[in-house]
Amino acid sequence: MLHACCKLLDVNHEKLVSELVFALRGQRSQPALSRRLGYDSNVIYAWESGRRAPSASDLFALAAKSRVDIGARLRAFLELREALDCSVRAGITQLLSVLAGSRGATELSRSLHIDRTTIARWLHGQSEPRAPELLAFVEVTTSRLLEFLALFIDPSLLPSAQRPYRDLLVQRRLAYEEPWSHAVLRALELASYRALPSHQPGFIAERVGLTLEEEERYLAALVAAKQIRKHAGRYVVANVMTVDTRPNEEHNRRLKRHWASVSLDRFSRAVISDDTLFSFNLFAVDKDTYARIHALHLEYYHRVRELVAASSDPERVVLLNMQLMPLGPAAPKR
Repeated sequence: MLHACCKLLDVNHEKLVSELVFALRGQRSQPALSRRLGYDSNVIYAWESGRRAPSASDLFALAAKSRVDIGARLRAFLELREALDCSVRAGITQLLSVLAGSRGATELSRSLHIDRTTIARWLHGQSEPRAPELLAFVEVTTSRLLEFLALFIDPSLLPSAQRPYRDLLVQRRLAYEEPWSHAVLRALELASYRALPSHQPGFIAERVGLTLEEEERYLAALVAAKQIRKHAGRYVVANVMTVDTRPNEEHNRRLKRHWASVSLDRFSRAVISDDTLFSFNLFAVDKDTYARIHALHLEYYHRVRELVAASSDPERVVLLNMQLMPLGPAAPKR
């Protein structure tokens, strides 16, 4: 499950790459590692000093030389069926295509402030971005830069990422422990709330189906996590990040059970509007068809996220639950 992001990180991607190269090098000498990467010059020194930046594929090659299982981690990060070899340009082209999704070069150009022709060349494999440009690409397309960095190394080891990563861990813990706080957070984004002259107790509770006491509790938790603050009489979003709750499987399962039970409870009590969808379909298919349905399921989920990100002046807080599962024995993990 991913919780939506409200703003991008305020970090210098060039500096972040220098710190990442330094951390991945560890105790090895710069010349020796440069030679292992196939360079005659001390390219590691140039990368660490910020005089030059590695290409995107160089960064992945460096991770591989540092014994980081980046392929498997990237596959999980992107929810792919097959791993990508991003130590070569072809792998970077595939990575950018997956990250871009339905976004075209023109839209990406506006978001990244990079020439459209340059981005088109990246997407067609005619060239590749430098590592700082890749980080910017990841941030703009996923809002999950910190978790992308975590594929390579613990972000707390990178000076530029230490504070935001600490904030991310706090927000993830809140998502696990107080899942309703996320619904309250989304209610603060409603145009009707933002139009209030000052905070109106009970307004949020009514919009998401909570009691006044619960509303106050979750607002206090969000303030403590520094995700919201009081400004001009109303609560405003202060520092909300995209939170991937999948790293802790036990907590993630509990979170999914929570929202599934909320949906079932609302349906059971008929607390639903005319445009609520609560449907099911039971069928028998072959493995290949199931794989295609599974891919379509993921594609739909990602497309919904894109639509949500593009939505302006929200009017409703919405819960989307998606389930797709074989009813027989679980397939072995690959």
